Amino acid sequence: MSRLDRDTRAVVSRDMPDDLSRLDAVAQAELVRTKQASPLELVEAAIARVERVNPKLNAVIHPLFDQARSLARSPALPDDAFRGVPFLAKDLFGHTEGDPMHGGTRFLRDMDFRAPHDSYLGAKFRRAGLVTIGRTNVPELGILPTTEPDAYGPARNPWNPAHSTGGSSGGSAAAVAAGLVPAAHANDGGGSIRIPASECGLVGLKPSRGRTSFGPDLGEGVGGLAVEGVVTRTVRDTAALIDAVQGYMPGDPYTAPVPARPYRDEVGAAPGRLRVGLMAGSPAGATPVHAECVTAATRAARLLGDLGHTVEEAHPTALDDLEVGRHFSVMYAVQLVGTLGGIERIIGRTLTAADLDPLNWAMVELGRLISVGQYFETEDWMAGFTRRLAAWWTDGFDLLLTPTLPEPPPPLGHFTPEPDNPTVAGLRAGAFACFTSPFNMSGQPAISLPLHWTPDGLPVGVQLVAAYGREDVLLRVAAQLEQAAPWIDRRPPIHA
Repeated sequence: MSRLDRDTRAVVSRDMPDDLSRLDAVAQAELVRTKQASPLELVEAAIARVERVNPKLNAVIHPLFDQARSLARSPALPDDAFRGVPFLAKDLFGHTEGDPMHGGTRFLRDMDFRAPHDSYLGAKFRRAGLVTIGRTNVPELGILPTTEPDAYGPARNPWNPAHSTGGSSGGSAAAVAAGLVPAAHANDGGGSIRIPASECGLVGLKPSRGRTSFGPDLGEGVGGLAVEGVVTRTVRDTAALIDAVQGYMPGDPYTAPVPARPYRDEVGAAPGRLRVGLMAGSPAGATPVHAECVTAATRAARLLGDLGHTVEEAHPTALDDLEVGRHFSVMYAVQLVGTLGGIERIIGRTLTAADLDPLNWAMVELGRLISVGQYFETEDWMAGFTRRLAAWWTDGFDLLLTPTLPEPPPPLGHFTPEPDNPTVAGLRAGAFACFTSPFNMSGQPAISLPLHWTPDGLPVGVQLVAAYGREDVLLRVAAQLEQAAPWIDRRPPIHA
């Protein structure tokens, strides 16, 4: 019997039969496999939790309950690793035919726009046996590190509903943290998996560039900055779900190296003695770091030391390059122009400032001013930056440890763009992502783990970054930390 199977049975025997909300996705799948529960029972229980708790959170904006029930009853439900496990999809990428696809925008909401076909990712989630019961709230076009779109209103943090869930996967993170479902779809173009994971007390792995496919509609997400993934409450769920969706699809422009073995086999595997660099201050000291975030990182460093790893204050000097923010903005602004152009072709009309929030429109205007030469300069700079970062890992370090964010979850409204000066919100968001966005540029895998809470009960994540293609190292050490400092039994005040 594998370590994973033993852990599953331990969880099931401890928590069943009276509280499915406390079981992770692997444990719920085990109930179906052993005929202790049916897919329909799991799905009905999750729907009941959404109906009861979601009004306090505004995390699920598109309920898909009837079709979820139909799939759960159907003999066509795939008999794979997650058969019958209830799931939520983020309303940005990862679409499935006929389901709402609004990306946090008012104009697609008002059209009741529906996806014309499955994304490869959405199809892979379904083939894994997951039953999607709804789609979750996102900021408009995923641009901000908070989930407060004009189209649907703010998602609220179950640890304190006056605070942000993070973004752009904030609806997914709030739903998982509150126990509505054990796991949910997320994606990350500047921190959008790791930021909500940090703010909601979850595990959030940003896989390596090319690990998951954006097909058939896109070759890559946001010029290579974005990658698809999930948010979960356990490391084993993250590992097994990435197993289900990773890998090359026909026509992908590139793909990450094939893992040596399934990622779920890394959970519980000895990581060996790792050399870890600690970076508790922000890149170039440009952003103040809250004392609780420093504490989170330094305590994690001590824990890693206690586990036998070598930890020293060190980080890649490339991170201190002040050009990072400028080139990140150039890439995002140009890609946003392209995204809107694609949307305009689909909906058959030109979008205007009245269709978007002030920050997105300001980014569009910036993107239209950037020349082809400037864009290629940014592409070349990113390639050089990536090589400078990679050299630090090849020179003997296995992991970089940082706070995930420079501050705990901020109050709602902290990033709301002012119509007369929307770039202030953009600058604030850029500083907020100072620990996460560099690794979207480099394409490296990075994981946020819920290892700290503030005295007033807000989660604070820590980030571990590995060399490109080394999710295996991250998952081994993440599982080791999860066992040494378990978080699974921590529940937010708003919980199913």
